[in-house]
Amino acid sequence: MLTIIVLFTSCNKGYEKTEDGVMVFIKDSEGTHSLRLQVVNDRIIHVLAQPGENIAIDKSLMIVDYPRAEVNWVIENSGRELILSTNYLQVRIVKKTGELKFITANGDDLLVEKSGGGKSFEAIELEGKSFYTIRQVFESPGDEAFYGLGQHQHDLMNYKGKDVDIYQHNIVSVVPFLVSNKNYGILWDNYSRSKFGDPRDYENISSLQLFSKDGQSGGLSASYINKDDEKQVYLERAENVIDYQYLDDLPDIPKEFPMAEGEVVWEGFIEPNESGIHKFSMYSAGYLKFWFDGELVLDCWRQVWNPWSRLFNVDLEQGKKYPVKIEWIPDAGESFIALKYKSPIDQVEQGRLSLWSEVAEGIDYYFIAGKNLDEVISGYRLLTGKSSVMPKWAMGFWQSRERYQTQEQLLGVVREFRKRHIPFDNIVLDWFYWPVDKWGDHNFDSTRFPDPKAMIDELHTELHAQIMISVWPKLYVGTENYKYMSGKGWVYTKNVENQQKDWVGYVSTFYDVFNPEARIYFWNKMKEKLYSLGIDAWWMDATEPDILSNTSIEARKELMSPLHIGPSAQYYNAFSLLNSKAVYEGQRDVDPDKRVYILTRSAYAGQQRYASATWSGDIVSRWYDLKTQISAGLNFSLSGIPYWTTDIGGFSVEKRYENAQGEDLDEWRELNTRWYQFGAFCPLFRVHGQYPYREIFNIAPVDHPAYKSMLYYNKLRYRLMPYIYTLAGNTYRTDYTIMRALVMDFPNDEKVLNIGDQFMFGPSIMVCPVYKYKALTREVYLPAGQGWYDFYTGRHYEGGQTIMAEAPYEIIPLYIKEGSILPIGPEVEYALQRNNDILTLWIYQGANAELDLYEDDNINYNYERGDFGLLPISYSENDKQVKIDKQQGIYLDMPEKRNIGIIAVSKDKPVGFNPSVATDISVVYEGAEVNLYLAK
Repeated sequence: MLTIIVLFTSCNKGYEKTEDGVMVFIKDSEGTHSLRLQVVNDRIIHVLAQPGENIAIDKSLMIVDYPRAEVNWVIENSGRELILSTNYLQVRIVKKTGELKFITANGDDLLVEKSGGGKSFEAIELEGKSFYTIRQVFESPGDEAFYGLGQHQHDLMNYKGKDVDIYQHNIVSVVPFLVSNKNYGILWDNYSRSKFGDPRDYENISSLQLFSKDGQSGGLSASYINKDDEKQVYLERAENVIDYQYLDDLPDIPKEFPMAEGEVVWEGFIEPNESGIHKFSMYSAGYLKFWFDGELVLDCWRQVWNPWSRLFNVDLEQGKKYPVKIEWIPDAGESFIALKYKSPIDQVEQGRLSLWSEVAEGIDYYFIAGKNLDEVISGYRLLTGKSSVMPKWAMGFWQSRERYQTQEQLLGVVREFRKRHIPFDNIVLDWFYWPVDKWGDHNFDSTRFPDPKAMIDELHTELHAQIMISVWPKLYVGTENYKYMSGKGWVYTKNVENQQKDWVGYVSTFYDVFNPEARIYFWNKMKEKLYSLGIDAWWMDATEPDILSNTSIEARKELMSPLHIGPSAQYYNAFSLLNSKAVYEGQRDVDPDKRVYILTRSAYAGQQRYASATWSGDIVSRWYDLKTQISAGLNFSLSGIPYWTTDIGGFSVEKRYENAQGEDLDEWRELNTRWYQFGAFCPLFRVHGQYPYREIFNIAPVDHPAYKSMLYYNKLRYRLMPYIYTLAGNTYRTDYTIMRALVMDFPNDEKVLNIGDQFMFGPSIMVCPVYKYKALTREVYLPAGQGWYDFYTGRHYEGGQTIMAEAPYEIIPLYIKEGSILPIGPEVEYALQRNNDILTLWIYQGANAELDLYEDDNINYNYERGDFGLLPISYSENDKQVKIDKQQGIYLDMPEKRNIGIIAVSKDKPVGFNPSVATDISVVYEGAEVNLYLAK
């Protein structure tokens, strides 16, 4: 059981000072509510609130035993308010209502609770235990912007005035950490389904006034037809509901409609019952087009086994009829569609900061302030755990596909990479390497993988490659591991009771990660069957958990039961955290000198402490989805977890791409090229997807611009390895974030608040992905306050302007911030190929610059005890001095000397990046301070 924190005290005087803060008792018509503030440090305050005279909250799964620092704080009673003050913060508490106001020490408002009190509690009961549905509301000024909350797929960057449903899904990852451009964050300590913004559920369109295409009231005109012959009509009728959203809804599809051959067209008019902004959600799989008031607002495709929603808002006038038309082609024998909406709410209310959770013992959050967003994220990591430094090979290139079916096929791909001299580090073995009926036992199918140990040995010793393998928390009924874990009561039982078969044809379930004994057993079987063979990294798939796809959230909670520690609705979002914990702690215990590396399909707050990266799930190969990944990755990074990746090229493909010819083949190659260009500047650089095969030599021939571009950015990634590994080291050393929304580095430029399609890759490189088919240019905003250099030409631009950047097929626009030092290494074919004794420093002049180049042993945990090296490098704009300071620290195989070249780029001397450019100055560096001067 989890430890329970229970605080007993008296409420006679209204408040009581505690050893780490204050307890306040608020009396109203509903009784007494308790409020507790705990001082974590000068800029972090823990807030708990609960009905009653005591506060009883289970020990958190997300919070670690963080270092306790001596904090100077005082509590003052000013009559109407209590004032809790630290050296950095002041928290004012209205004693009558419990309203909180967080302000800086100099009096600037950071966060103010809704007037009259922003906390609400609705009593509920689950499995015989009392809980609350909770909501916390704060005021928010018009110029505030919100980010974080994990990874979401609605193409939103700034959440201000928007709604975000916070629950795990195949393409959604939950991290309930919200940050503001006002330099504070809220870590919402709750694992249940939660919501940012308007907490109401979407409702069926039957609540609106609906008319047929002929103007008859009662519903839209629905025509169920043959998709290849519109004259073949299966059914026509009026419908006031479009709701085939989940498996349980499919029996409502007309029996005379053959979904695999059909198309449905809805036409008519919508008349709202009130004026204002109406929010619509269209959930679909297959092909969909939606016209609203004559405008095409949606044109999308999704794979049938993983539908998703598209959101749009429309300002409607009461009493006015708006024409609508929907065309839906299911694209398979089983598909899904649902159109729902929310009626208008007051826009002041919509603009507030609101957090709602379905199941809670009380309100529980941490307020984190900082001078900038890096400091706010550092506070998050203090509370939830440090990020690991990933092994250096993990920062190189990964190749994957669904799936390598044999041992020889996998080895053949790696050999081809080496033969072609394409830089490469990690091959990924996806699901189904096991015998067809043995999912969960972790055995290789000997007919397809006759000697996995020899395969792995060849990868390591001859091919200089690592291998990551897919491991699911899933168990087929009848397998060895299922029998043992089921006998112990360590599995979820509902799916087995339902005799629900998966897409392969077998009944399955998942193990209960919330049971510590089950986690130990799960890892021990991985160790016995896989780690003992030499596996390097773990692909922990379906960790939402996705026990049965295309079921409702209520059904998913039922399937995730019974839990060892409580109702599944309470712990719904935390599965991935505990699954990562099982593997991380298991491997570190058995092999403490080898870095753990985990890739998961979902995430939760604190997962960075378990060496876990996250990928954006089974997205589709479409241009819209490429664009959506940019803001998804940026918000995930702003959520405090620094390692993120996407399936380059998209996972699921339309049939037109499977054996593409002509225009379809051209588009396929261009889509992959543009995605690859973007992926080269993500924290992790990884290709994956369904057929067609995703290796660059299978996408295009060697003389094609797609091949040339992908090879160029692959090699550039490896040349940038000194820079990239420094960023990785800094995620641990300084709590750094690699993939950076522009608001992080340019907080005073209001124009960056909503930019979700440009980002900084580290402190120096601004990346501007191209996400439109046949685009040869794109608009780029150059943030104000500094100049920018075109990476390819060296041309200088003043900041604060929007330019039309050249973006030919083979190029992603890149700009280097003025005042940057960009360390470039030699060409290598894998990350651990020795390369740190040759270094070229590109100095982008115009402002002072600093860089602490980070290096370590690359694969072990010695860095945790300080065994790493820093090479401090600085540039002074005033006297054009480049200073390479004394080497700091020590680690195994640290080079005794280095050949360092310097290339200067300035307004008057534009130099585009090219590895063959002659250096301006060269020096042999042997560890002592060196001072060099560039020409003035």
